[in-house]
Amino acid sequence: MMNSLLIRNVRLDGGGTDVLIEGNRFVRIAPGIECEGARVIDGSGKAIVPPFYNTHMHAAMTLLRGYADDMELFTWLNDYVWPAEAKLTGDDIRIGTRLAALEMIRTGTVFFNDMYWYQPDTVRAVREMGLRAAVGLLYISGSDGEVLERNRRCNEELLELGDDSSGRISVTYAPHAVYTVAEPILRAVAEDSARTGRVIHIHASETAREVEECVGAHGMSPVAYLDSLGVLGPRTVLAHAVHLSDEDIDIIRERKSWISHCPCSNFKLASGQFRYHKAVELGGCRFTLGTDGCASNNNLSMLEEMKFAALSAKNESGEPTAGRDGDILHAATRAGAEAFGIDAGLIGEGKLADALLVDLAHPLMTPDYHLAANLVYSADSSVIDTVICDGRILMENRRIDGEEEILADARRACVRLRNL
Repeated sequence: MMNSLLIRNVRLDGGGTDVLIEGNRFVRIAPGIECEGARVIDGSGKAIVPPFYNTHMHAAMTLLRGYADDMELFTWLNDYVWPAEAKLTGDDIRIGTRLAALEMIRTGTVFFNDMYWYQPDTVRAVREMGLRAAVGLLYISGSDGEVLERNRRCNEELLELGDDSSGRISVTYAPHAVYTVAEPILRAVAEDSARTGRVIHIHASETAREVEECVGAHGMSPVAYLDSLGVLGPRTVLAHAVHLSDEDIDIIRERKSWISHCPCSNFKLASGQFRYHKAVELGGCRFTLGTDGCASNNNLSMLEEMKFAALSAKNESGEPTAGRDGDILHAATRAGAEAFGIDAGLIGEGKLADALLVDLAHPLMTPDYHLAANLVYSADSSVIDTVICDGRILMENRRIDGEEEILADARRACVRLRNL
């Protein structure tokens, strides 16, 4: 028998209504719904809104939160992050991903696009926590130009696990970047993606140094180089994309690729200023939002990411009308779901039942002239009362089952890492 969940007297689009979920989809939205046997939630004083879809992150990096800060990207990677990551075990990845999932649920995120080590352990954690995820087949080349052996082994195991039967977990291609992946591997990924239809997720044009070195090595920018190899297309997600030329923007728009804009990480690493006005408002590029990992952000709050994205757009363009709240909210919700083929991101009959209940009586949501403005500019995680993913309640009245165990496991893992 299909489980039913009825949310009564909740605010949607400015008016009060009831929302009925059966299985994992919204089946009816109207006042006065009756459904015998349904579990009932009182939505009085709350709004139902789409949750967040985080399109670029490294989930288990929660274990490296605060490990190395206030330094340039390549120093941070080469001297601190990569040596620390070499100490991580598969169990660490599961523990760190569970911690990330806990944080994401608290901050209203129900999906993340992950690029990290020991991916089968990521999948196990996602299944335990009830979120959605796209988990990447990681490609990093060694000095011989071949994929690192530990990447190859984990990729094979991830493919054996396959796309999750529940529909909540999918497998993507995740070549790290143009400076860490050899050209034949990037070509092979492009060919495989064209054959399988899997998303390609890659860092691109994150720093000026990356662009300069790519031009020196290949005579073109990272975006143009990836396009020349067939990597760009409507199933490609370009993380960061900070240093884009006008020509790069034209290519991204023409290929209908997605940009995952990560303003907090970009600002913290002083990577540069994303050209929001030129790329999005004038260039018509499709964009989403991501947090990056906790070693470079240092949190996974898409609420915070939205505010930074809006303020960044205004600062970059010199126009207070840039980065409008509705556009930013769309990027964090519906656009993120669309980029990964998830039939969600809005509250509507027939859509997958992903949703947040937001406390309208909270001081940060008062007054409530404009809900989108409050969510983008004012809200923090404390306004989120309930989180629903795929029709299942992951948090209710701000309570998450198993939270104490997840935190205790994470603390023990961090002690071990620190002492190695």
